[in-house]
Amino acid sequence: MTHFDLLLRGGLVVDGTAATAARHADVGVLDGRLTLLPPGAPAAARETADLTGLVLAPGFIDVHTHSDGVTLIDGELGGDMVRASVLQGVTTEICGNCGSSLFPALPGRLAAMRAETRVYFGGDVGMYEGFAEFAAAHAAVPRANHLTSLVGHGTLRAGVIGPGDRAATPGELDTMCALLDRALSAGAAGLSTGLIYTPGTYASTDEVVALAAVAAAHGKPYVTHLRDEMSRVEEALEEAVEIGRRSGASLHVSHHKTAGKYAWGLTRRTLPKLAALRAEGMDVTCDVYPYTAGSTALGAMLPPWASDGGIAALTARLADPGQRDLMRRAIAEGVPGWENTVGNGGWDRISIACAPRHPETEGHMIAELAAVRGQDPLDMVAELLIAEQGEMTIISHSMIEDDVRRVLAAPYSMIGSDGVPKPGGRPHPRWAGTFPRVLGHYVRELGLLSLETAVHKMTGMAAARFGLAGRGVISDGAHADLVVFDPGTVADGATFTDPLVPPSGIHSVIVAGRTVVRDGTETGARPGAVLST
Repeated sequence: MTHFDLLLRGGLVVDGTAATAARHADVGVLDGRLTLLPPGAPAAARETADLTGLVLAPGFIDVHTHSDGVTLIDGELGGDMVRASVLQGVTTEICGNCGSSLFPALPGRLAAMRAETRVYFGGDVGMYEGFAEFAAAHAAVPRANHLTSLVGHGTLRAGVIGPGDRAATPGELDTMCALLDRALSAGAAGLSTGLIYTPGTYASTDEVVALAAVAAAHGKPYVTHLRDEMSRVEEALEEAVEIGRRSGASLHVSHHKTAGKYAWGLTRRTLPKLAALRAEGMDVTCDVYPYTAGSTALGAMLPPWASDGGIAALTARLADPGQRDLMRRAIAEGVPGWENTVGNGGWDRISIACAPRHPETEGHMIAELAAVRGQDPLDMVAELLIAEQGEMTIISHSMIEDDVRRVLAAPYSMIGSDGVPKPGGRPHPRWAGTFPRVLGHYVRELGLLSLETAVHKMTGMAAARFGLAGRGVISDGAHADLVVFDPGTVADGATFTDPLVPPSGIHSVIVAGRTVVRDGTETGARPGAVLST
């Protein structure tokens, strides 16, 4: 008779492959690895759980997070912001997205960059020379689930060039490529860009091609927040395809959307384009979150030139009425190559998510607040950003449901929360609700996806894309990262008003063979690690 550390009996196994229909099986866990057993097979274990009526699936892999630093701020104290991810069944988070990571940088740039990360991550999370140093920092702070990171192009650029609006010299580009190569060799998962964000937006296509070629040499993907997801989304997608083709890197489009009133419905054109590229043999995928609102930094609502030189330079410009007038005109008229969120939607679609020194503004639309104060919205935004020293995030209600559903249903899309877990404020509910929302609303209620397909998008497909060997599937010898949920009750609880309410129907979460969530409550186990790919 086989003896296990943990024996899970009677569950409906959805194995993460989408090739096998859900079936009843028992699963044994020994030394952090899995063994599949026929129902009722003779076996013994130190702990046995009866999963009758429940689904057993691989632990969810959140392919798009901005959780690079939240545990480094709070450590064991964590709080609701830290635990929200694992409570929704996520056993691995992939951070370093949208061109922003906590490494790499030349030693002489670390101090200045560390100061700026306080703004973006809500506390002192550090800045690191490379992936190995980043992993060591996390290893010193126990975590419930696993983490891995992409190399952020914006961070890489700032770590070599600084925050200025200029082209890289040949020597600087060589240094960027060398730092990227070192990080990827150490185990980072790929290269990411955020081409609407400074300083990434200052880069040419040729610069990104050179860096993506380094990722290609490592067999790792180029992951991009497109230069425009609004009125020029098709043009921005063409640039991403060009980068993939010229560099030889596989292409992954982050949180694919067609946002803003001028782009609504354009998924009818972007998705067939991606499908055609795949049919031609190009390795291209995307991810999506199941909401019609996004979230980002308030400073991203301003034209790129406003942030030339970093946060101190931005706040200095905002204090100058003449510079404000130029920003106002840029929003009204547009700037070539800039995704103009306000111009494509309006201040009445943007709410404040986090303003640490002005919590009374959180949850309110910017247009509404400005009207109450009798101010022009840009003047109010400028005053708040100065007072907050740039540390503000927003929620932008910029999409329509039909586009979200089309991307969710695409056979090459996977699930990412795009969660921004900064301490305090009212974050987007996707950080606490993404995966249960897909399973409850889009699988059970709408029937948009089958259970097997949805789980595959959250597990096996994600693991394959990001090189997480032995994860994302339930098979003999696979890593014992698992989630147990009730398919009849699983649902998101988080809302824009109360964004950290835990989901219902997530019974257990197992990481590295240890139960970290039982009956919807954390156990206190901290087996998570920084994964190398």
